[in-house]
Amino acid sequence: MNIILLSGGSGKRLWPLSNDVRSKQFIKLFKDENGEYESMVQRVYRQINTADANAKITIATSKSQTSAIKNQLGEKVSICVEPCRRDTFPAIVLSAAYLHDEMGVHEDEAVVVCPVDPYVDNTYYEAISILKELAEAGTAKLTLLGIEPTYPSEKYGYIIPESDENISDVREFKEKPDAKTAEKYLAQNALWNAGIFAFKLGYLLKKAHSMIEFDDYRDLFAKYGTLTKISFDYAVAEKEPSIQVLRYRGDWKDVGTWNMMAEVMADATKGWTVLDETCENTNVVNELNIPILCMGCKDLVVAASGDGILVSDKERSGYMKPFVETIETEARYAEKSWGSYTVIDAEPGSMTVKLSMKAGEHLSYHMHNYREEVWTVVSGKGKAVVDGMEQMLRTGDVIMIAAGCKHTVEALSDLDIIEVQLGDEISISDKIKFPLD
Repeated sequence: MNIILLSGGSGKRLWPLSNDVRSKQFIKLFKDENGEYESMVQRVYRQINTADANAKITIATSKSQTSAIKNQLGEKVSICVEPCRRDTFPAIVLSAAYLHDEMGVHEDEAVVVCPVDPYVDNTYYEAISILKELAEAGTAKLTLLGIEPTYPSEKYGYIIPESDENISDVREFKEKPDAKTAEKYLAQNALWNAGIFAFKLGYLLKKAHSMIEFDDYRDLFAKYGTLTKISFDYAVAEKEPSIQVLRYRGDWKDVGTWNMMAEVMADATKGWTVLDETCENTNVVNELNIPILCMGCKDLVVAASGDGILVSDKERSGYMKPFVETIETEARYAEKSWGSYTVIDAEPGSMTVKLSMKAGEHLSYHMHNYREEVWTVVSGKGKAVVDGMEQMLRTGDVIMIAAGCKHTVEALSDLDIIEVQLGDEISISDKIKFPLD
């Protein structure tokens, strides 16, 4: 089974744990079968592989999420990177071209597209398998998975089917309605449109070539920034006459707000947290190395990270996005393919960062024009390379790297380094990479 997982998100609705670098799908609030914390993307990836050990999964994402995906899923995961954001239709076309031209997937093979962040049980992936089989059968050019609504929601678009059968032709699509209109849709056996669909690869490539002038994946990648921003629904689904929908009656949750996350997160609290006996229906996630004490709290969510602190009524937390957009801060935590970094302190002229590297990983060989760095090894062993000269690193070692010096470090074991950046101009854009022999 070929699956394209769409991994996007701006990181506003689960602030302060999510940000422009770490979207909601990377926050580890669930648990796997061994009781270890895992993120949405890890959970979905694990569930797919459990349902189909031979599934070929490709994650369509932006460049900013690539490091986090590799950190959580490993270096071998298949990723199709968007050069810039162009909405779901260009992203899916780029991924389809990637499957065909880079991965060798035949045009007659079925492809399933779904979001990376639903909270579901295994019946969802059984439905995904049926969706693939329907696409292979070719009774319709496009097959959708529609979610049977549990209430007249204003948050989702709707699919109006011709009947209430498990498989039905699609009559029409409806935009997100108000509650009263949603009730009318439900009376017509309407389904939530969750952005889940399947097709034969050749169908979409032919459709794409009729709308976009490109030769192959690499040509499309090169001109990606010129493509029109448009959703897959507008560009394809709503114009396709040969379209059917599979009704999904199982549990499905779109975990897009703290209110919804509180319903499914593995533990009511995570981190250094104390709740007194008068607290009711309160969830706390604390990523800071200081305690949070809650007393008399009812129906609240409290979340704390280096980016900020949220204290909100659960229901009200779904309306936080416009307020978060007014808070201009750089992300203070990010997962990288080599580990993670955490900003400890930032002020004019200096920034202090903790680098936590996984054994066997290394930073890129790079230099900075406008800042110098002082590294202090807190724990572990490593090997530094500064302007071609190697130096072994052990706990307690200190290295100063002048501006203009090329440098990297390899972790020979799990390695923690405190990095102090010094300079009048400290910016993530001040980084030039070089090949390392």
